[in-house]
Amino acid sequence: MRRNGRLEAASWSDAFAAIAAAVSAAKPERIGAIAGDLATVEEMYALKKLIGALGSANIDCRQDGAALDPALGRASYLFNPTIEGIEDADAILIIGSNPRREAAILNARIRKRWRMDELPIGLIGEQADLRYDHEYLGAGPETLQELIDGSAKFAAKLKRAKKPMIIVGQGALARKDGAAVLASAAKLADAVGAVTGDWNGFAVLHTAAARVGGLDLGLVPGEGGLDAAAMLTDTDVLFLLGADELDFTKKTAGFTVYIGTHGDNGAHHADVILPAAAYTEKSGTYVNTEGRVQLSSRAAFAPGEAREDWAVLRALSDVLGKKLPFDSLAALRAALYAEYPHFAEIDVISTADGGAIADIAKKAGKMAKSPFASTVKDFYLTNPIARASAVMAECSALARTARPVAAE
Repeated sequence: MRRNGRLEAASWSDAFAAIAAAVSAAKPERIGAIAGDLATVEEMYALKKLIGALGSANIDCRQDGAALDPALGRASYLFNPTIEGIEDADAILIIGSNPRREAAILNARIRKRWRMDELPIGLIGEQADLRYDHEYLGAGPETLQELIDGSAKFAAKLKRAKKPMIIVGQGALARKDGAAVLASAAKLADAVGAVTGDWNGFAVLHTAAARVGGLDLGLVPGEGGLDAAAMLTDTDVLFLLGADELDFTKKTAGFTVYIGTHGDNGAHHADVILPAAAYTEKSGTYVNTEGRVQLSSRAAFAPGEAREDWAVLRALSDVLGKKLPFDSLAALRAALYAEYPHFAEIDVISTADGGAIADIAKKAGKMAKSPFASTVKDFYLTNPIARASAVMAECSALARTARPVAAE
């Protein structure tokens, strides 16, 4: 707990009492919660239930402000052709992403497809060595608009393809005009026939392990609710579930509770820190970029006073007088599966309705002129666990001074 400006050790009961006092003094519309990029489905579900019970619509899993909304349909935020489906594509356009830095294994799959036979690949965004031949088309939205209009030569290659793929990165979506960019990318996909009865080549590439699961749960602001950026400035009580990637220089929120593991940015700006479990210290569910439900198993127990995140939220809910209706992970999952059945289908991809892409295309609006930029600035320091690692810090330092290696 923070006392007189300094963080000092406290008991669970003292910490919970301080949180209860802050919550009781705040109006529901002034309470908010932000889920971080490494959160499991189970703890996000518990967080959503708790915040809802407190009467607040302020919840968000999009720390970066990405313009993704489950109300637009699941196909609007999935890598719909699937990772394996990359090998079926016969033309690829990458928008606002450096997949080599953001999703190295997926990028290796693109390289594998490129090595199989001729594959036209276009890139809009930062120039990068992707480890395969590609056409650099331009830096930003103006180039995307030229493809939509058909004035760019690469547009013809996409139209000639039987299974074109449009990959949209977070660098294109996590910006003020992200919604317009998403709709414009969907409009292009519609124009070049990237979405047909047997092929959906509209592919959103995620960089956060928790993002698809959070969107599947509907962890976005409810009616009249605040998004992550607004919660950082306009709440009296703010819960951070491992949320460390926010711009804390803008934080003016009041009493802040951080539930996490590695003492990163969120912890430094908290009034109470509740020690939770890292992904290796708990069993949990994640959903990857293509919508595949994946189950992780605990490899070790959390150290010291730390507890699994869902258990922390369950215990806190009791103190707040909003007791969550589960006392075990099995009971939580039973409730989760009853409300969201697809989470029970482990290692399965539930296909999304591709018709949503055509609907999004109709929303295309004016885009800004600023160039797209990859959201990954340092490959080795992308999350709080990596940033706490001496090895990763050394790798980062070596990468900054290393000479570039030519592509094979």
